[in-house]
Amino acid sequence: MHSSLPSLASIENWPVPTAAAAVVLADGTLAGSHGPTGQRFPLASVTKPLAAYAVLVAYEEGAIDLDEPAGPEGSTVRHLLAHTSGLAFDENRVMAAPGTRRIYSNTGFEALGDHVAKATDIPFSEYLHQAVLEPLGMTSTTLEGSPAKDGVSTVDDLVRFAAEVQAPRLLDARTVLDAMTVAYPGLTGILPGYGHQRPNDWGLGFEIRDGKSPHWTGASSSPRTFGHFGQAGTFLWIDPDAGWAGGNSTGRAGGISTGAACVALTDRPFGPWAVEAWPPFTDAVLADLRGR
Repeated sequence: MHSSLPSLASIENWPVPTAAAAVVLADGTLAGSHGPTGQRFPLASVTKPLAAYAVLVAYEEGAIDLDEPAGPEGSTVRHLLAHTSGLAFDENRVMAAPGTRRIYSNTGFEALGDHVAKATDIPFSEYLHQAVLEPLGMTSTTLEGSPAKDGVSTVDDLVRFAAEVQAPRLLDARTVLDAMTVAYPGLTGILPGYGHQRPNDWGLGFEIRDGKSPHWTGASSSPRTFGHFGQAGTFLWIDPDAGWAGGNSTGRAGGISTGAACVALTDRPFGPWAVEAWPPFTDAVLADLRGR
């Protein structure tokens, strides 16, 4: 399917074997797509927002509490979601006291999956399926291992997820607002692939752009942009301030925010090519949205 947003076609120029992308507006309208949007791709860390959403469903169902102990001593579910538990990136080792540093941690998300599985007596992959994937009609998405990185999905399915996050039906809107708001403000840390960030702001399962530089989103992405990218050459961002009509993202007088999300999946691992290609792509998408 080809796009009504000309910018999406530029994925053809990416140095990757296969790429697919789409943009969905806050009202659920598909603004455009390009490439094989029904093809399944490994998500790598774009799995994390899906896993976090399931954890938040478990919280709203009363199976867990965000401030109950989980992970290393002194850590809570909230710390794990916000990468502030102190756990190392990819090993079960404590590097810092909870709440003191932003240490991006796959191990932390695996601890979250274990915690929800114990609380609900349902394997986490099945809980994710029942709580998020099935209700949203994400029939091509599976979790085949770690809740940190082993999701497989399609652009079409992630569009459904991005529409849900922008206009929640599975969660209370206040819970989603909490997830896209900085948790434990002011903490520094390393953003994988982009080096030390002061601060390295994160919500609950979603990375928040704020003033980070360098960054994988665009120069014109609003500070409120949140989402995730993955080492599989994948990303999902949601910009609540994209597509201002009658105004712009800085001068909002008379502006109507539509908000928009963009998904891009490829089959080439993240690397210098992505650092170079993604920000101008995002800027072009945002320019298309502003011009709609």
